[in-house]
Amino acid sequence: MFGHVLTTLLSFFILQASPSVLWKAVVNHSEGKNYQLVVTGQVAPNYYVHPMADPYVGTQLQVEAGDGIVLSSEVMEEFTPSDYKGETVVTGTYVLRQDLQIEGSKTVTGTVTWSACSGDFCGMPEDYEFSVSVGAASASPASAADGTQSGKNAGVLWGLILEAILWGFLMLLTPCVFPMVPMTVSFFLKQSGTPAKGRFNAIMYGLFIVLLYTVPICLIIGLTWAAGGSAVTADIFNWLSTHWLPNILFFVIFMVFAASFFGAFEITLPASWTTKADAGSSKGGLLGVFFLALTLVLVSFSCTGPIVGTVLIKSTQGEFWTPMITMLAFSIAFALPFTLLAFFPSILKKLPKSGGWLNSVKVVLGFIEIALGLKFLSTADQTYHWHILDREVYLAIWIVCFTLLGLYLLGKIRFKHDSPLEYVSVGRLALVIIDFAFVVYMIPGMWGAPLRALSGYMPPLETQDFVLGSGPAAVAPAPATTTLYGSEVKLPHGLTGYSNLEDGIAAAAEQGKKVFVDITGHGCVNCREMEARVWSDPKVLQRLRDNYVIVSLYVDDKTKLPEDKWVTTASGKVLKDVGRVNSHLVLERFGVNSQPNYFLLDAQGKTLSGPRGYSLDVDAFVKFLDL
Repeated sequence: MFGHVLTTLLSFFILQASPSVLWKAVVNHSEGKNYQLVVTGQVAPNYYVHPMADPYVGTQLQVEAGDGIVLSSEVMEEFTPSDYKGETVVTGTYVLRQDLQIEGSKTVTGTVTWSACSGDFCGMPEDYEFSVSVGAASASPASAADGTQSGKNAGVLWGLILEAILWGFLMLLTPCVFPMVPMTVSFFLKQSGTPAKGRFNAIMYGLFIVLLYTVPICLIIGLTWAAGGSAVTADIFNWLSTHWLPNILFFVIFMVFAASFFGAFEITLPASWTTKADAGSSKGGLLGVFFLALTLVLVSFSCTGPIVGTVLIKSTQGEFWTPMITMLAFSIAFALPFTLLAFFPSILKKLPKSGGWLNSVKVVLGFIEIALGLKFLSTADQTYHWHILDREVYLAIWIVCFTLLGLYLLGKIRFKHDSPLEYVSVGRLALVIIDFAFVVYMIPGMWGAPLRALSGYMPPLETQDFVLGSGPAAVAPAPATTTLYGSEVKLPHGLTGYSNLEDGIAAAAEQGKKVFVDITGHGCVNCREMEARVWSDPKVLQRLRDNYVIVSLYVDDKTKLPEDKWVTTASGKVLKDVGRVNSHLVLERFGVNSQPNYFLLDAQGKTLSGPRGYSLDVDAFVKFLDL
């Protein structure tokens, strides 16, 4: 029943989705080798787009030339001008024309890129890809192929759904989410009642997770559409994922659970909840399940934030149904493993409790809790520049933690509730080998080895004090000009840059380079992974160093600004720290509020390309930089 309801909801939302512009491409034959590509767009009601002349968000038509296809004119546009606050915009029908010379039978392919706006809010750039088959020169004047945007949008929507489902499953392996696995197991192991009651609670646990992700997004979309603003929404999520208070709280929670798994004490539900659950009270039992689901959603936000942030930006810029569909698909995939884990303890209750194997599982998870729980403390440390958990300190704790785990698996360490280990099984030996191999892999990191496989978990290399063979200056700090009112900015791999967009643009004009805008955050796991696995590639590093002035905008930096640098938003809110000012800047200028995102600007500050988000495809990133 649970799956049927979700499938029905998903199908309903998909049917309700509607594109901002419906496009259709045809190729008309004039005479001889001469043809004309005509791409006609129908802008949806309450939307508008910008004409080609707009240097920032103007509509663009790009046609692939070569192999018997020659572009014989500039792109021409036809529309009835409309006015929005003094700007010339396009509503209704929008026609783009491109003259071509074609020899023989060919396929004309290309892309229309546009940003649809509704009121003061403009969406992320959208693409319409077309492919039109053209016969020989003697073909009839109407030789064309259908390329409507509705089919394209449906494909894009399903692509977003599949991507969201994949991310939902992958989130289980992130440092913010995985520590909740033992919490889930521990909670449902303590549930009493019939197997049917356990299964019902497990289903409700999954449903609560889905609702806690999807319902707030629906409310946010409704409120932003009603109020016409997104600053408050962005601030809430930024606070939850980067402020010291929730991060320290989550860190303490995981350390407490780790101590419990080691046998220091038992964590139990409040007596009133247990009594109600045992008595079969639906309200009491479901209340405990709900709060466990709520804890999972809140704690996992630091890692799920980039996905949620992408959905939120759609909700503030003209999209309506798509964010809801995407979040529904993501939350279902995210909840499924935890729902299965909630089922599993009900099966465990039927098994004979022979030996201390279950306690061994809890102890192993306790070690993992300590290691992964450090991520929350690290986020606060990086955001506020406390420098109490720099990379070598973080690594030292991990090395010690996993060394102790290996010794525990060998039976050299015993905890309170452990049974004696008479021999090491083959399975344990395999885990010991994997564990100690991991420890050996981490040890060179103490002297500056990049450890790319752990780049998303570790503090950045720039926080390390010493790198073997290069002395204390191996990781050079950014020059003084990169300091934004006292906030430290250190770029990876010895790169230098700026943390102020205006200074970066001025430097680019002086040096004859373009600007590489890096929208990042101290607590951004994917940002560190991009820097370690993509930026470090020699081809990327050479282009960043030689062709660009880098501007890194940290949207979660808590450094306070002097009063003359405060920014007042249109709603009258005063932004007083570096992160809020940068977050406001990137949302207003670039239309994004998630990290990482990258833009390329010319020396006058005009956007040339972007956004480009998280992707570990080095060749694609090189192509992006070779604009």
